[in-house]
Amino acid sequence: MIEVTRLTKRYGGKPAVDGVGFTARQGRVTGFLGPNGAGKSTTLRLLLGLDRPDDGTALIGGRRYRDLRHPLRTVGALLDGAGPVPGRRGVDHLAWIAQSNRIPRRRVHEVLDLAGLSDVAGRRVKGYSLGMRQRLGIAAALLGDPEVLVLDEPVNGLDPDGIRWVRNLLRGYAASGRTVLLSSHLMAETAGTADDVVVIAGGRVAAHGPLDEISAGHGSLESAFFALTGGRGALGGW
Repeated sequence: MIEVTRLTKRYGGKPAVDGVGFTARQGRVTGFLGPNGAGKSTTLRLLLGLDRPDDGTALIGGRRYRDLRHPLRTVGALLDGAGPVPGRRGVDHLAWIAQSNRIPRRRVHEVLDLAGLSDVAGRRVKGYSLGMRQRLGIAAALLGDPEVLVLDEPVNGLDPDGIRWVRNLLRGYAASGRTVLLSSHLMAETAGTADDVVVIAGGRVAAHGPLDEISAGHGSLESAFFALTGGRGALGGW
């Protein structure tokens, strides 16, 4: 389970996130939504130990990320903009991650097959399409067979078949009793995947709850999103 409590981070005195709090529960997919600049990326970076909060906590299974004994076996993550060395082969990228986390080599081939990349595993990443790179990033997140997945825009660059694959993967992951936190700008796809929704705007949580409760009275998740965020960019934050 992911528990975020009063999470606050300032840059130059300006709050990027301001008292953010929510829970992503086991057995459920939690959609994490917000306009550009709302504080989503900052929250994810704080959760994954890439930045330190000024106040509050972000816990995965009751621990801060930096206190996890085997991080990749506990949480798998895909952050938008993060990627492998372009000159490295796809299989070598995953093998390096596996070795550094004491994950058996056979797991590399399992996730390559799961991500539909077995036929291109020997190619250098610089020759991959955007969709192939995205699949490789998801494969890396799955390497440790973690209890928690944190994915930022996982369907970016994927074709319809790839989008369906991600949707089924996340639904199956949650159905097995594990936790999924999904950050996305795609309202329709989130509505078809998520059980719960967190909406953030201006560095603060505007709404948090089951998808049907957030959408109630608005007709759709997209309409609810615009009503909650004022139909514009963030009021503050990074």
